[in-house]
Amino acid sequence: MSKAALAWCPFPNEAEARAVATHLLDEKLIACANILPGMVSLYEWEGERGESNEVGVLFKTSAQLRDSLAKRLTQLHSYASPAIMLWDVEAAPETTAEWLGGL
Repeated sequence: MSKAALAWCPFPNEAEARAVATHLLDEKLIACANILPGMVSLYEWEGERGESNEVGVLFKTSAQLRDSLAKRLTQLHSYASPAIMLWDVEAAPETTAEWLGGL
């Protein structure tokens, strides 16, 4: 059985989040993207504190595609250094793991 993986990444706006998610779906690197608009990010970047309205996206994929997804996400993203968080899912129902393993 294939293991599931997740990736989290913020985007500057919903249009870019949708466009990147569509590319990743077309390229079979993800099975699903949950786009969460209306997120406020407080951060420190290059020694400065900042605040931005962003859109968060949770990408669902298989563990075997996780690194390829991160590489492609970095290429498609407009940020010079997008904050991409990756993790393998320790447990998922068999049907979910099979769905993600079918990518």
